[in-house]
Amino acid sequence: MRLEQLLFRHAARRPRHTALVCGERRITYEELAEKTREAEKRPLVGQRVAIQLPNGIEFVEQAYAAWAAGAVVVPINMRLSKREIDYILGDAGAPVESDADDCLILYTSGTTGRPKGAVNTHANVIVQNVDQHVDAWGIHENDVFLATTPLAHRAGVGRLVNALGLGGTLVIMEKFDAAGALALIEREQVTVAGLPPTVIRMLLPAIKSDPGRCASLRRVIVSTEAFPAPLMREVSALLPAVEFYGVYGMSEAAVTSASLAEQLARPGTAGKPLPGVEISIAADGELLVRGEHAVMKGYFNQPGANAEAFRGGWFHTGDLARVDAEGYLYIVDRKKDMVVSGGYNVYSKEVEQVLAQHPDIADAAVVGVPDELYGEAVAAFVQPRPGARLSADSVIEHCRAQLAGYKKPRHVVFVDALPRNSLGKVLKSELRKRGV
Repeated sequence: MRLEQLLFRHAARRPRHTALVCGERRITYEELAEKTREAEKRPLVGQRVAIQLPNGIEFVEQAYAAWAAGAVVVPINMRLSKREIDYILGDAGAPVESDADDCLILYTSGTTGRPKGAVNTHANVIVQNVDQHVDAWGIHENDVFLATTPLAHRAGVGRLVNALGLGGTLVIMEKFDAAGALALIEREQVTVAGLPPTVIRMLLPAIKSDPGRCASLRRVIVSTEAFPAPLMREVSALLPAVEFYGVYGMSEAAVTSASLAEQLARPGTAGKPLPGVEISIAADGELLVRGEHAVMKGYFNQPGANAEAFRGGWFHTGDLARVDAEGYLYIVDRKKDMVVSGGYNVYSKEVEQVLAQHPDIADAAVVGVPDELYGEAVAAFVQPRPGARLSADSVIEHCRAQLAGYKKPRHVVFVDALPRNSLGKVLKSELRKRGV
């Protein structure tokens, strides 16, 4: 089964059911299917189609048109810099023969500073966002889903496929704002919302002032970053009828889900594996995952990275974890040097490589530091060259010109030298302790 085939099936059985809502526009399944079928006449089998559009109905129409033509969709975040976009376009355009089942290439920030494209098949996307989530969360075709995050992001793709894969309704926020989100929930009687912790923090004052505006909500899917227990308790007390589910996964794999009760009873747990997912802990503590269609097909045009990631028949996540006696997973630390800021992954190496290009910077290291709104913020510890006159603003502007806005440092700390061990490795734990 393919995504456009699911769309056609829903259009045949409930043609006048609303598929998409964005602003004042409403599109039925019949209307979306008609536009999608037109693309079947222009086959693009095996080709990659990059889509860089703001949240809206056009994004969905272009994605389904590409799938109907047999192409692979490459979503590009609107916040990326020209340098980042050029790299993705060049990499995705490599002359590689694509499989007809390939559906989506999600580019992740790279641990080596170069993004890698996670190739997901139609089966990957449907199993992870329809089959598994129906079982885990009890979602169904009469649900109204709200997408608050960019559709080009893995969480946005999740809500898109939750809705249109089941035959439900997707309400798209063109741009997030707290008042607008609550107004949409109330007006459209939203029943399922994807809300990263950062978004929940932004919504809290409005929810406190009038919790009744969320009366239609029955499920909230909390993804992209860990759900802090104090925030969990506060929002669930305001909305006691809502079931909250935390999700742990990545562009490469769907892994676990945990209900509110499970998270409160077992602080810090990421939950149990989703249906069809197996997990194992390697000797060094790294979390390994496998399962039919639960893990991506592989990294696009990256045979070396694939050989490393899929050693022994398991996908190596790069996260250090443990499993308790009842089978609940806990993420202990990141093997990858990564910052999660507002639900976006920022690999330190990528930012450090940009900092190294500044003519007045002799050395630099990047770590994540606590942030009340975004969970973590990017902090750069910078050693200037002798005689250089650097300001925090000039360092941030240098990064802004070459990186997506969410990757640039929020804090810059100037140091005489970076702390290193006897082998010359930067002691990032010392930098985190020092703080900003």
